[in-house]
Amino acid sequence: MQLRMTNQREMILRELRKSKQHLTADELYEKVKKIMPRISLATVYRNLEILSEAGIIGKLEVSGRQKRFDYEVEEHDHIYCVVCHRVDNLEIDRESIREVGWNSDKGYAVHGYRLEVAGICPECQRKRSKKEKKQ
Repeated sequence: MQLRMTNQREMILRELRKSKQHLTADELYEKVKKIMPRISLATVYRNLEILSEAGIIGKLEVSGRQKRFDYEVEEHDHIYCVVCHRVDNLEIDRESIREVGWNSDKGYAVHGYRLEVAGICPECQRKRSKKEKKQ
């Protein structure tokens, strides 16, 4: 089955790629709505699901938070801020993890993994530092 690229899907995809961020459907809706004022939030949600199922975009589900969508579909890892919930790509040597992690002592044949790294982003660290200096 070939996915038909509608104007709405093209616009959603263009805005996601242009942002170079890991946006929620709500955040993406706000961007797309400026260009296509009549688009609904439900349409954005539905098309994001269709695009992710087709492998055109990635879907992130970080620690039970709202789903985020990723313009980059190649296998990679992420780090997220526990304060503002920003998500960034994380450069990790996946081969070294495979060498260590794939040798499962539980007898599993491992087909993949999802590494979740949490921290505080540079912007939130600066805000926290300024707040502490004022006190």
